[in-house]
Amino acid sequence: MSDTLPDSQVRDTGVSAISRITGSLAARSPFDAEAHLRLTVEGRQVGWLPRAHAGILRAQETVPGVLGDSYGGSVALLPSCGDFAARSAALAVLARWLADAGHVRGWRDELFAVTPALETPAFATIERAAARFLGLLTFASHMNGVIAGERALWISRRSAAKAVDPGMWDNLVAGGMPHGSDPLATLVRECDEESGIPPALARCAEAHGVIEVLREIPEGVQWEAVYVYDLPLPPDFEPHNRDGEVAEHRRIEPEALLAIMADGAMTVDATLVTLDALIRRGWSVPGTPRP
Repeated sequence: MSDTLPDSQVRDTGVSAISRITGSLAARSPFDAEAHLRLTVEGRQVGWLPRAHAGILRAQETVPGVLGDSYGGSVALLPSCGDFAARSAALAVLARWLADAGHVRGWRDELFAVTPALETPAFATIERAAARFLGLLTFASHMNGVIAGERALWISRRSAAKAVDPGMWDNLVAGGMPHGSDPLATLVRECDEESGIPPALARCAEAHGVIEVLREIPEGVQWEAVYVYDLPLPPDFEPHNRDGEVAEHRRIEPEALLAIMADGAMTVDATLVTLDALIRRGWSVPGTPRP
């Protein structure tokens, strides 16, 4: 399905659209460091814990001593647990309590790492649904599906059943990185599940760095390192979803895509990844030539 804009709307792209996109991103990305505690393990920061959530954790009795004393704006996670296995076991119990108590939703049966950096061995694992309640640093892979030889991309709309950002526009492929995976392996898996892109083609994706997202959200905090990829796709390729998490795919030109982002109809992280691709390719201004 192709999506183009009438001339009157095209004139609202370019510098004006970029300004609106920037304003939308700022409005949807508040973060007040004073309202959060630096969550640490063995002295390394692994998250930004909302102070309100710290109060909830201290009040529950299912996992005693989940937080140490706060000092200088920091608080230790499970200070009495000394190894990976003990922390992971305690966090599994805590995550289940948080879900049963209604503090987290969208249980995934998927483990995320508790770590200060992707290249650092994890201190523990935790159910994905609970990561943002604690404000943990998480990792994701996002991919722009660029149609080879054309000035157009494929994007996807998230299923209305998704626990996070239901019904919003997203990159063609986007997925969180579970413990034990890496950016490319995550991308290859998500390409197959979300858009029917075979692994041999997905592995041709071009890496374009990392974008950090830090913002307050209803669930807690999204602190995420997003690994950015572009994948040139054959002009006759049509994505198809296989896991039920995508409501539709759309083949779209930059002007229409800028309008979607300017209206705040695309997720924050996907907007950042898409805008990065458009600027790199010189497609953020209407009328730029085809590749």
